[in-house]
Amino acid sequence: MAMTKAKDLISSSPVVVFSKTYCPFCTSVKKLLSDLRAAYKAVELDTESDGAEIQAALAQLTGQRTVPNVFIGGKHIGGCDGIIPLDTFEIQIAFA
Repeated sequence: MAMTKAKDLISSSPVVVFSKTYCPFCTSVKKLLSDLRAAYKAVELDTESDGAEIQAALAQLTGQRTVPNVFIGGKHIGGCDGIIPLDTFEIQIAFA
């Protein structure tokens, strides 16, 4: 059930950030996306009733258990270390 939900969430928006409200790395990624005026969907795993299960499903799907866990165009980008180094142009192209 959690795997299906995770995949549905990933396909529901061009940019999806699986996050936790208290995570400073998640905050940095969401701030970057907001600064770029990118429309994105944040899924706060610590406020979802099945957040732990979704996080476990993401670990199976991507090999990454940590947050943020970022998807652009359905493609797994990674975490903070995956998106922060991307050139602003690359990020904007992904949103087009």
